[in-house]
Amino acid sequence: MSKERIKELLGQLREELRTTDIDEDVEQMLGELDDDIDNIIDDNVELGEVIERAKEIEANFATNYPTAERFVREVIDLLVRMGI
Repeated sequence: MSKERIKELLGQLREELRTTDIDEDVEQMLGELDDDIDNIIDDNVELGEVIERAKEIEANFATNYPTAERFVREVIDLLVRMGI
């Protein structure tokens, strides 16, 4: 259930950012997070590492992309709940 919701949120985040001018670094970070989420689904990555990467993205978005930051925060919340 949570894994599907995370993928849904990432899709919403990408849609939100599609109308926003983002730099290559942010695009790369999102791609890495997306890959990490796929690896979590396949149980191939440490959950803590993904949460840390998501928090880095959230910190960047809080300043530059406040609307998109909400989606990242929700992804982090779901990831944390998955780890419990």
